[in-house]
Amino acid sequence: MKISRRSAVDPFIVMDVMEAARAAEEQGRHIIHMEVGQPATGAPGKARARLAQEMEQGPMGYTVALGLPELRRGIADLYKKWYGIDLDPARVVVTSGSSGAFILAFTALFDAGAKVGLGEPGYPSYRQILSALDLDPVGIQSKLENRLQPVPEDLPSDLDGLIVASPGNPSGTMLDSDAMAALIETCAAKDISFISDEIYHGIQYEGRAVSALEVSDDVYVINSFSKYFSMTGWRVGWMVVPQDHVRVVERLAQNLFICPPHAAQIAALGALEATEECEAHTKVYAENRRLMLADLPKAGFDKIAPPDGAFYIYADVSDLTDDSRAFCAEILEQAGVAVTPGLDFDKQRGAQTLRFSYARSTEDIIEGLRRLTAFMQARRGAASSS
Repeated sequence: MKISRRSAVDPFIVMDVMEAARAAEEQGRHIIHMEVGQPATGAPGKARARLAQEMEQGPMGYTVALGLPELRRGIADLYKKWYGIDLDPARVVVTSGSSGAFILAFTALFDAGAKVGLGEPGYPSYRQILSALDLDPVGIQSKLENRLQPVPEDLPSDLDGLIVASPGNPSGTMLDSDAMAALIETCAAKDISFISDEIYHGIQYEGRAVSALEVSDDVYVINSFSKYFSMTGWRVGWMVVPQDHVRVVERLAQNLFICPPHAAQIAALGALEATEECEAHTKVYAENRRLMLADLPKAGFDKIAPPDGAFYIYADVSDLTDDSRAFCAEILEQAGVAVTPGLDFDKQRGAQTLRFSYARSTEDIIEGLRRLTAFMQARRGAASSS
């Protein structure tokens, strides 16, 4: 049986690193996980309590395709709280994780063959989802002086769409109000559809994260309960779309997904009330960030763009290797630390970059940094004696 050309997407390399780490743990080794962007904490207590209560009250069948009305109202209230925006809940679409939102957004906005720009380094699944939908991902090489974010002069002239992420993955850098507005205004002038991935909002350290909705209503904004609300495996996200796109997206959602998981939506309602617990998690990330920025350069990873948000450090290791995948395998084998090669995030420069996640406990971060320092010292010693 034949398979389609569009199914030939690249693997998500971080998942391969996770599997290698799991195999090492199965052999009895203790591995420090700095590879995956997943909080060490579970869903907030109020999320779990809300679900437990609701499960006793009746079966959880289909919801409407756009999500529970109460949850859509709760998400709209979040925009008032975080950004001072009065958002019509009718524009909120609850999705099966942010991945479901990407599929809906790309399908609603673009015909086959459309060119969609994405900053590099960037989240690798943008490219793979676009390719699987028979769309043409166009990598835009961002510059360190622009904090690894695209700027208007970087944009090719023939784009149909642009997706940006702030805070970004893998860099953690953010677009400020002026930078966000410049991109949105440029896209509007050139009839380029604008999609803003805001999945790491709520986890920021240097200033406030800016939503694209503060600049324009004629954008798509995607977010999720995975990161700030610590609900990765629950697979519940959301998307805010222009009013005249709601019915278009609804028809697609009805047919592609029927509805988001009912149980996850109930848990999400509880999570919206768990501000105190979520803010406590962010304080842990802030301390982990401080440790990483202090100790990674001492170990020898000193070419980094300090992150404004999320929970990643992206390091240029061009003076250490030109094969980041092999380097990560070496670190895992000798140091017992799982790190992600930059190949996932940047096709051109990724062989010389690494991503370190600091989403785990502070104790794990301290131990991981100790192991990385010892590994690099031994590596330098071996190089000088050979």
